[in-house]
Formats: sequence, C-alpha cells, structure tokens
Amino acid sequence: MKDFAGKIAVITGGGTGMGRELARQLVAEGCNVAMCDVSEAAMAETRRLCEVEKLPQGLRVTTHVADVAIEDHLKRFRDELAEQQKTDRIHLLFNNAGIGGGGSLFTNTREQWERTFNICWGGVYLGVRTFLPMLVAADEAHIVNTASVNGFWASIGLNQAHTAYSSAKFAVKGFTEALISDLRLHAPHVKCSVVMPGHIGTSIVSNSRKVQSGDGSERLNADEVALTRKRMVAAGVPDADKMSDEDVQAAFAERVRSFLEDAPTTAAQAAKIILDGVKAERWRILVGEDAKRLDERVRATPEQAYDRAFFESLTQEVGWRLG
Repeated sequence: MKDFAGKIAVITGGGTGMGRELARQLVAEGCNVAMCDVSEAAMAETRRLCEVEKLPQGLRVTTHVADVAIEDHLKRFRDELAEQQKTDRIHLLFNNAGIGGGGSLFTNTREQWERTFNICWGGVYLGVRTFLPMLVAADEAHIVNTASVNGFWASIGLNQAHTAYSSAKFAVKGFTEALISDLRLHAPHVKCSVVMPGHIGTSIVSNSRKVQSGDGSERLNADEVALTRKRMVAAGVPDADKMSDEDVQAAFAERVRSFLEDAPTTAAQAAKIILDGVKAERWRILVGEDAKRLDERVRATPEQAYDRAFFESLTQEVGWRLG
C-alpha cells in the first residue's frame, strides 16, 4: 500500500496520543478515518484537529464510543462505521488502544490486572476478529497492531512490577508474527505489522489512571496515594516515606507531565514512522532510537536482560528514568 488516498482506516484509541496523530496524518493524505475511544470528548478534539484544514470533498472522519475489551462494543463500532462511511470494506486497521496499570499480581487487584490485559491484548485480538471480513473484502489491506518494547523486554526497572502490560504486549507481538503465515495462506492481499514503540510522548500515564479508577479524575485516590508512596520508597526516592499526600499528588502530576513532554519521540513522529513502515510493508516497526537500542541489547545478551548491570547501563545509554 504505497499511498492512503481514498482508503478507509479504522483506529482504536483515536482520542489521544499516537491514535490522534495517526488520524491527523492519514486525513492529511486523503484517507477516510473511523476511530473509537472510551472518551467522546477526546475524539471530538481529534476530529476538530483533523478538520482544521478543510477536508477534501467527500472525505469522512467518524467517531464511535467503544471499549475495545468488549466485543459487543467493537461489533457496534463496525456496524456504525459501515453505515456512516457507506462501506462494506476497510483498508487499514490500527489496533492502537492501550492502557497501563495492574503491574503486580501482589499489590494490584485482579480487576486492575485483567483490565490492562483485556484492553492491551484483548482489544487487538477482538479488533482483528471483528474487522477481518471487511479487510479481506478490500483489494488490499493492512493490519497494524501496537505492541511495545515491553513485548520483547518485560520490565520498566528493578523496583516496579510490570506483568499485566508486558504479558499483553508479548501476546500482541506473537499474535502478529503468527498472522504473517496465516494471512499468506488465506488472504495474501492483507499484510500485517507489529509496532514496538519505546518512550513516546503520550498521555497514557494519566489516561490509564482514569480508566483503572473509573472516576475520570486527574488526582490519585487515597489507595493510589499509598501505593505510589510505597513505590517511591522502593525506588529509593529520598524521604518518600515522609512525604505528605499532596507531595505524592505533585510527584504523580510531574510524572504525567514528564512522560508526555520529555519523551525522546513525540506522538506525531511515532505516527509518521508507523505510516512509513506500512507503506514499506515492514512487518516489524520499531519506533524511536531507544526502542532500537533496547532491541539490539536484549538480542545480544538475553540472559542478562533483567540483571542490575543491564538496567544501569541501559539507563545511561538511552536516558530512561526506570522505576
């Protein structure tokens, strides 16, 4: 697929971050977009940004509220887009939606753990299941599944568990690699790619907290304050055990800001790398120099990938502040 003009793209998690930037760049190339998200307001802003420059006549940008972990939501999304986009086929599927959280089997609830896993993995699986007939019906099509560097390296540091997200992203990576042969055998005109970003400047930290808590607030609740303080103590933050609740709130707010604003790769840059990878029919798309370096290092010394020396040298090399 060398260009996207006149095509129809489905994007999950289109309200913010990479999903929003994928929508903006696809629309700029003349591609119709149908996006879903749990936040109607966030999608409305994405649509507004897409329409800042007047859309070409006939180009459609539609928004659909859906939780990708719920199959009936995705089926409703599919049926709505078929009606609103006036189509029985799509050309691009970006399974992009994801959240963090539920890192530990010990300190997080089962509900938090499974919420993360069911969105990050279940949303990809159900997305492919739901839209595959519409992809097959197109003359050419491409499935793009967002994994992570945590799909080949299951950690964010020595002092913080990261099991739900990493497990889900490993599943996404393996699923997409297995799809290569499945598609070649049964639908050779449909291609697939697994996207593995490093640290991208998005709102995933704050968005994940909102989804996991269900309260939509920017502030931590009492249980989250206590857990955050405990993590800070484990990470060796000076006097973390003596910090007031408001100090912990401020530390979390700074983490949200830093993750978004201090990332080595912006969401817009990530979206361009992904779309260029689709045009080049690359099945494996690493996003960011940090992702490339980590991939090289894990492949070179897999047995040492979770040792302290590996963490410390990685932090120095790519500039990450690991937990």
